[in-house]
Amino acid sequence: MPRGDGRLSHDLDPQRPGPQDACGVFGVWAPGEEVAKLTYFGMYALQHRGQEAAGIAVSDGSGVVVYKDLGLVAQVFDEPTLASLRGHLAIGHTRYSTTGGSTWENAQPTIRATPAGTTIALAHNGNLVNTAQLAREVTVRGLNSDGATSDTALVTTLLASRPDLSVEAAAMEVLPTLRGAFSFVFMDETTLYAARDAHGVRPLVLGRLERGWVVASETAALDIVGASVVREVEPGELIAVDEHGLRSARFAVPEPKGCLFEYVYIARPDTTISGRNVYATRVQIGRLLAKEHPVEADLVIPVPESGTPAAIGYAEGSGITYGAGLMKNPYVGRTFIQPSQTLRQLGIRLKLNPLRENVRGKRVVVVDDSIVRGNTQRAIVRMLREAGALEVHVRISSPPVTWPCFYGIDFATRAELLANGLDNEGIRRSIGADTLGYVSLAALISATEQPKTRLCRACFDGEYPIELPAGNLIGKHVLEGVDKRVADSGTTGQEHDNEAGADRSAPGALPLVASPGGSDALHRP
Repeated sequence: MPRGDGRLSHDLDPQRPGPQDACGVFGVWAPGEEVAKLTYFGMYALQHRGQEAAGIAVSDGSGVVVYKDLGLVAQVFDEPTLASLRGHLAIGHTRYSTTGGSTWENAQPTIRATPAGTTIALAHNGNLVNTAQLAREVTVRGLNSDGATSDTALVTTLLASRPDLSVEAAAMEVLPTLRGAFSFVFMDETTLYAARDAHGVRPLVLGRLERGWVVASETAALDIVGASVVREVEPGELIAVDEHGLRSARFAVPEPKGCLFEYVYIARPDTTISGRNVYATRVQIGRLLAKEHPVEADLVIPVPESGTPAAIGYAEGSGITYGAGLMKNPYVGRTFIQPSQTLRQLGIRLKLNPLRENVRGKRVVVVDDSIVRGNTQRAIVRMLREAGALEVHVRISSPPVTWPCFYGIDFATRAELLANGLDNEGIRRSIGADTLGYVSLAALISATEQPKTRLCRACFDGEYPIELPAGNLIGKHVLEGVDKRVADSGTTGQEHDNEAGADRSAPGALPLVASPGGSDALHRP
């Protein structure tokens, strides 16, 4: 999906995208405020985290209304729509799908009515890894999933299925059964809730308004709506906000493992994570990259915009002049019109064009945030050479991405990850650079100023902090048709879990589903 904010997201070929962002969530409890508009602007600040769909749920105390659709925040909502969404609390969501296809039914917030007459709306950033198990529970209990095929819809259904419990009490029962990464904002008619998995893989922060409270994926969204940062929602914590104030409960023992890739690429540069500004982190990564991979050159240029802070740091660390070498069309991500075959063959020139006068006759260092398939870097190196660059040296502000993410970032399958099949020299030859250097994992971690033990590094080192399910029962489309498969199999979740080594071609067997990652993603060679 094209980026609505115009940032480059490694999608030269729409059929072969690079790392796609996690979702963005926002919630506000603020009587007397225009909560739908606050949510809209909070979501706008989080648009970079997901561009497939957008939605807002709002309550006036007597009922919950959800408005959602496929598209960017500014395409889904207009002034009349926002004016019609009146109330004192609201939640919002910008979606990139990691479980469940990009359909209207899977747009968020999801909404369910409880047997007691309460309505629950929920928005999710992250990805669960026991989705198939939760789907079996929903099917066995005869609960209605309303045609949605996302892990978020399953959680909402389970929360709404306990008529003898309050929403808060139901959450304290359901949340401990979830495995994977989740930062939730959810609500009923009177209360705003926020919860974060025990590992805190995806970010979630709490903010204060003059007349209320806000929760959001990033501190930048709090800034946009004029909220002051209070603290992060702690791993394993459930927060509730209503007319009685804010209260907190623990549903799991915290084992922090924040996503390292947030610092590299996903989060906005003006966001702060665990007390560390993301922009400052990326500049420091560039400085360390210059020390680890020095080169004699005339000019340091970024791949805009995600490579800019690291390129500034590389220039500072190396003493080489920093300058612009690639100009980006900021509007290319705002059109749904597909280019003609002739334009498709031009590839990256639809988005980037070299500044010939700046690079001609120079030895150029080009800094980017990551290499996934190598399409972006290969095209850039070719363009710079055609523009007259004497040498092109590629520097990457993250280590090689060799493992897929199952916690909310949709990388390529492991078989498609360039660094999985080639060593550094092989990658250099593949992209056509004169030299290639990646920042080391140790340097990247040091730039975050976080202990290694508090970071999820799985996409770089294959050490998954949350156990993945047996039998590869995981992936974006794991729920498509799952009801039929469960019904046909006639077995319980435990029986399926014991069938990891069974013949998956047998009738009624759950198929191997492992995207992102492919069927080889869970096992080292």
